[in-house]
Amino acid sequence: MSAAGPASHAPVPRGVTRLPQDRPSQEDTVDRARLWHVVLSVAGEPTPLAELKRGLEQLAHDHTPFLTARYATDHGEIRYWEQAEDLHDAAAMALRLWGEHKASAKLPPWEIVGLEVVDRTTYHKRIAEGYGESPAFVGGVHPF
Repeated sequence: MSAAGPASHAPVPRGVTRLPQDRPSQEDTVDRARLWHVVLSVAGEPTPLAELKRGLEQLAHDHTPFLTARYATDHGEIRYWEQAEDLHDAAAMALRLWGEHKASAKLPPWEIVGLEVVDRTTYHKRIAEGYGESPAFVGGVHPF
C-alpha cells in the first residue's frame, strides 16, 4: 500500500491534479487486474484453409495468452484469456486483436462478427454446470 493509503483511490475533485505519489502504482493496477475469457468470432470472404491455419498459428505464437482457434474457409473463432482491470478494458483489447495482428500474422481481411467476454468465475461455473465447451488445449488451431 502506498504512503497515501486508501484515499489515493478516491475520486479527485474537478480542477485538482493528483501528484505522482497519489496515483495508483503499477503494482496496484496489476493487483486489480482480473482474467477474462474471450471468444472472438470473425468472418469474411473464403480463404484457403492452409493459409488460414498458418495465420492462426502465427497469431497463437504472437499472442501469448492465446488458447485455441477453430476455423473454416469463411469464418473462425478465437478463444483466449485476457488480463484486464474490468470488462470494458478486456472487450476493447479483444476488439483490437484481429486488426493489430492482421498484417504480422497474415490473417485474412475478415471482420469481427461476434464477441463474448466473461470473467473467470462465470467461465468455470459454466463448465462445471455442463454449459459451453470444455476447456481447450493451449495453442490449439483446429478446423470446425
